Amino acid sequence: MEELSEIADRDTKKDEKDHEKDARHKSFKKKQARKKKSQTANATSENINNNKEEKKMPSACNISIKDIQMAMEVFNMQQKPAKTQEEAMQKPYQFWSTQPVPKMDEKIVRNEAIEPDKTSVREEPYSLPADFQWDTLNLDDPLVLAELYTLLSENYVEDDDAMFRFDYPPYFLKWALQPPGWCKEWHCGVRVSKSGRLVGFISAIPATLRVYNHTQKMVEINFLCVHKKLRSKRVAPVLIREITRRVNLKGIFQAVYTAGVVLPKPIATCRYWHRSLNPRKLIDIKFSHLTRNMTMQRTLKLYKLPDNTKVPGFRKLVYADVPQAHKILTEYLEKFDLAPVFSIEEFQHWFLPQTGIINSFVVENEGKITDMVSYYTLPSSIMHHQTHKTLRAAYSFYNVSTVTPWLELMMDALISARDLGFDVFNALDLMDNKEFLEPLKFGIGDGNLQYYLYNWRCPSMTPGKIGLVLQ
Repeated sequence: MEELSEIADRDTKKDEKDHEKDARHKSFKKKQARKKKSQTANATSENINNNKEEKKMPSACNISIKDIQMAMEVFNMQQKPAKTQEEAMQKPYQFWSTQPVPKMDEKIVRNEAIEPDKTSVREEPYSLPADFQWDTLNLDDPLVLAELYTLLSENYVEDDDAMFRFDYPPYFLKWALQPPGWCKEWHCGVRVSKSGRLVGFISAIPATLRVYNHTQKMVEINFLCVHKKLRSKRVAPVLIREITRRVNLKGIFQAVYTAGVVLPKPIATCRYWHRSLNPRKLIDIKFSHLTRNMTMQRTLKLYKLPDNTKVPGFRKLVYADVPQAHKILTEYLEKFDLAPVFSIEEFQHWFLPQTGIINSFVVENEGKITDMVSYYTLPSSIMHHQTHKTLRAAYSFYNVSTVTPWLELMMDALISARDLGFDVFNALDLMDNKEFLEPLKFGIGDGNLQYYLYNWRCPSMTPGKIGLVLQ
C-alpha cells in the first residue's frame, strides 16, 4: 500500500493547474535570484549594511530573502509525500480531507465508526478520465493474471533509491487476492480504452478484525498501483472511491490498509528490521554495507547460522496440525489491540505451506502443537546490477511461542529460511517480535510502515500492540 498516499494526494490536483503552478514557480525563482543578485551588488557598491545577516527586498511589503526561502521549503514539503508526523502536519491532503478518516491533529478517545453504515450506495461506477475504462479482472485467466503481474512488477513499490522493486509472482497474487470469501468485483482494474492495456489496479479482500474490544467485518485494501506515465491523470483517487463503492455494495463500510508514508491518520507506526542470511550478496547489491572496522570475513562469521535446527519437534506444518495450530494462534492474538480473527478455512489458506508463497513450521511435543512460526516469500527485482537480478526475501508472518523460548524458536526459523535459499529475513517490530530482533542480529531498517483504518477512529497503538500483518 505504499503507493496509496503519494499518488492519491498528488493526483487530486488537475494537470493544467500543476503545469501553471510549475511555470509560475520556476518564473518566481528566477525573478528572486535576479533580485537577490541585484541587491547584493548594490549593497556591495554602496557599502550599506555589510554586517547585517539578512538583506531586505526593495519592496513595500518588506519581505526578506529568508522569508521567501522558508515559504519555498514549505511549498516543496507539501508536494512530497510525508515521511514523518511533523511533515504530515504541514500538508493539506486535498483528497484525504474528503474521506472518513481522522484529521492529523485530532485527539481520539473513542473506538467507533466515523460515519454510519450507508442505507443506499451509488450503483454506477465513478467516472474515469477520458480514454480510460473500468475492468473487473478475472484472475483465474492466466493472461489477465500475467497482465497484473507485469503492471505491478514495473510500477509498484520500490525503495527511495530506485534499487529494488517488489516482484510479486503470479501464483503469490492469486494466494493474496483469493482467500475464502474473496469477491471478483473487488479486483478492480483500469484499462486504456483504445489499446486495452492495464494501467491501474486496486484490490480488497474480506477480513474480520478486532480493534480493541470491538470485532468488525472489514476489507484489507492492497495493491493500489497506477502506471508511472499516468500518475498525473488523477486515476488513483478514483480507484480508491470506486473500490470503496464496490465494497459498500456488499454491506462493508470499514477497511484496513498500510503505507510507507504518513497520511491522516495512522493508528500505529511500525519499523522494518532485517536479518542477513546471505551477507555477501546483500553487500554486493548494496542492500547492506560493511560497517566500520568490519571485513567481509568478519561479517560472514557474524551472521553465520548453525548448520541444523535445534528445537526438538520443529517441523513443517501439515494439514492435520490445522486445528491445534489455529487454536494457539487465536489465543495468542487475543493479547493485541489490532488483530485478525481467522476462521479455520482462512487459517488453512494463509498458513498451509505452498512453495514460493508461504512457509509455516510447528513445534510438536508428544502429539501436542506448542509453537509455530511462519513467513511468506516476497522477492524484489534488483535494478541496475549486472549479476544479481532477484533479492529473495522472507517476511515474518505470524509466530507463536508458548513453550519454546523466542530466541530458540526464531533461530530455527532463520535456519529454515537460509536452507530454502532466502537472502534476507525481514520482520516488523510488532507483536512480540522485539523479543528476538536484536538478540538474533536483526538490523533496524530505514523504513516505517504506518497502519490505517478507513471509516473508523480509535486511540493510537504502540507497535507491540499490533497483531496484524498484511502482504
